[in-house]
Amino acid sequence: MRSIIMNRGNQLNSVITITIILNVCLCFGGQYALAEQFYPFLKVNTSSKELKDSAKKVPRTLKGHKRSVTSIAFSPNGRLLASGSEDETIKLWTVRNGLIFHTLEAHNFWVTSLAFSPDGKKLASGGEDKLIKLWDVKTGYRLKSLRGHDNSITSIAFSPDGLILASASWDKQIHLWDVETGEKLRTLEGHERNVPFIVFSPDGKTLASASWDKTLRLWNVQTGKTRRILKRGHRGWVNTVAFSPDGTLLASGSLDRTIRLWDADSGEKKRRLRGHRSAVMSVAFSPDGQRLASGSLDKTIRVWEVSTGKEIFVLKGHWGHIMSVAFSPNGKILASGSEDKTIKLWEQ
Repeated sequence: MRSIIMNRGNQLNSVITITIILNVCLCFGGQYALAEQFYPFLKVNTSSKELKDSAKKVPRTLKGHKRSVTSIAFSPNGRLLASGSEDETIKLWTVRNGLIFHTLEAHNFWVTSLAFSPDGKKLASGGEDKLIKLWDVKTGYRLKSLRGHDNSITSIAFSPDGLILASASWDKQIHLWDVETGEKLRTLEGHERNVPFIVFSPDGKTLASASWDKTLRLWNVQTGKTRRILKRGHRGWVNTVAFSPDGTLLASGSLDRTIRLWDADSGEKKRRLRGHRSAVMSVAFSPDGQRLASGSLDKTIRVWEVSTGKEIFVLKGHWGHIMSVAFSPNGKILASGSEDKTIKLWEQ
């Protein structure tokens, strides 16, 4: 017998908190069925050794957006969380207390993507209005707007040194921009369909892109040339991609409901993670690289053990599709943004 201690708090951030102690038996192939029965937001598939990591508190819920939350990002120091929404605004939240630090009237249409600069002083946003905007985080002042895409912006990413901003679009192109001048440095072309997500490698030399042409591409940032095309990993559109913190692995999520882990150097398929019941929209490695979080249209967040591909637990609590997940820099919080207009902060 083991005891799981959880704080059963109201998800509307009520001041009332009820603490319940459950004694549960290890049964049904290692699943803690009783815990699931009492706590529908938590499903645990784990061994007793990992139990302490699976007893999750009810998440804090951040409310303020009027429409779906499309993108979330932690500041490098972990003190702020940025969220973008279909309500055309960006909100900067203080993670410690959940209060809104800034609300930016950002784009004329949906905000689709957000990224903090490595020094945390700038925030970049992409929108359905085809624009990329750079903001001063401290003041909320718009620094500049970048124009160059022929369709909606789908994803943006800063290089690790903060000198380059990459943007992807429904126009199938990826642009690299000089952050200081706003000048377009080069255009990366090769995908046959929409490019919904891009990410820099930790060393900044490679850019990975996910596409609805069912492929991933690895690009040489300096030359703009394709280094490698990763094919036959997914049967559906590839929606998202992430580098592991050490740069050795890639994770990709797809419409086919699966996650693929790839060797980032050779392009070899390492393993396939199955469990989601609908499209995978977002993936994120923990800062130590040991866990991978995935968000899906099935309204769940799943956390996986990277070394084995084992599903550790499932987080339930959103009433809408999960559009974005992100770990805090210290790995203690997993944030999720949803079509239910909320952001949830899950303590790890």
